Amino acid sequence: MKRKVCKSHLCESCMHLFEEQGKQFQSCDFDCLSSTNDEDIELVCSSCGTYIGMCDEVKNLKRTQATLVKSALQNPKVTVVGYTAPSVRASISEMFGEGEVEDAQGKVVAALRLLGFDVVFDMNVAADFTVVEEAHEFVKRLKENKNLPMMTSCCPGWVNYVTKFWKEFIPNLSTCKSPQQMFGALINNYFSKSIGKKSTDLFVVSIVPCVAKKLEAKQAGINSNVGFDVDAAITTTELVEMIQKAKINFDLLEPSNFDTFFGSASGAGTIFGNTGGVMEAVLRTAGDSIDQTDVDASMFELVRGQEGIRRRTIKLGGRDINIAVVSGIMNAKDLLENIRLGKENLHFIEVMACPGGCVGGGGQPRHDVDKIPEYVKKRAKVLYDSELQLNTKKAHRNPAVLKIYEDYIGDIGGEESINLLHRYYDNFGE
Repeated sequence: MKRKVCKSHLCESCMHLFEEQGKQFQSCDFDCLSSTNDEDIELVCSSCGTYIGMCDEVKNLKRTQATLVKSALQNPKVTVVGYTAPSVRASISEMFGEGEVEDAQGKVVAALRLLGFDVVFDMNVAADFTVVEEAHEFVKRLKENKNLPMMTSCCPGWVNYVTKFWKEFIPNLSTCKSPQQMFGALINNYFSKSIGKKSTDLFVVSIVPCVAKKLEAKQAGINSNVGFDVDAAITTTELVEMIQKAKINFDLLEPSNFDTFFGSASGAGTIFGNTGGVMEAVLRTAGDSIDQTDVDASMFELVRGQEGIRRRTIKLGGRDINIAVVSGIMNAKDLLENIRLGKENLHFIEVMACPGGCVGGGGQPRHDVDKIPEYVKKRAKVLYDSELQLNTKKAHRNPAVLKIYEDYIGDIGGEESINLLHRYYDNFGE
């Protein structure tokens, strides 16, 4: 049987979703499509999950992980730890009540507690760790003029794309784990020891807007333990299903607070879910390091926007730093080709596989195609509005993060941080 897939290596589920809904496939132009045999699908799919038609591998993971979460919640011998990504809180209310886009952080935490989660953390804190490690790595590469442009590694769909189809750029990928995986490592090592439990006594669940996170947790070179640091990843829509099956009235929930073991996040961690948010957050910290001063955080807001590719030049340490932010993996191909041909002189690149970033992830609430950009913008606004409420804008100024480095991890970019917070790309070299 022949099947149409995208020659740009987009997730082939995009095509099927639109077909099922009787709509025109609009993820990319039709001239990007070709036919292939079923058995070749894996070779041309980056498993980004931008549109959730779902390949069989992800379907199986969805069923398996949902069963595992349900079993863990019913097991009194297991401590179930959950943590939520910022984009989940910015979108989940769309599936309840009037369907408005609003910050539902407190209600999400309350719902998780009613479902039986023993501990609920804020993944924004883990994003702060990603920021300080990635900024340290970027500054080091700039000084050594090595493996530039550095490319972000927090989006698993993007990492899959590079490691499958652009292997020459694997050395350019940051070795930092995503916030999901950093938090999994910290929970299974630091948190478990602090509460007197073994990592095997914990069942760690991330609640994310992303389908590819399910696959990321199972990758080689990303786990700090013999087993998995993240036992299951469930999406926004899967959490909604759990809430509805438990007959929890989400709209009437009294907001609850996150557990405070890891402290609170900075504004840098909060904006991670929108395209350009990772770049902006990392530059806030890298800028302070390079200029040896407290650089105004607002100077990096120039990376914000919704365009497919945004190129900017900033001056740090008397040097022009060329950066690019890519929204939607279909826009990465031409950029990589230009770099290969020497047509682009860049130092730092952020790529989010899903248009708009995590706020537009494949596990988010679905809407008519023509309404998706509107919802993506509204979700992004929730994140930026949330950041405005925070006093600390830079990850390396977060006292909670600094204390954990002092008490447990040691130096940023040091031996223990490499063991816990960094990864390698199995079978591809470092």
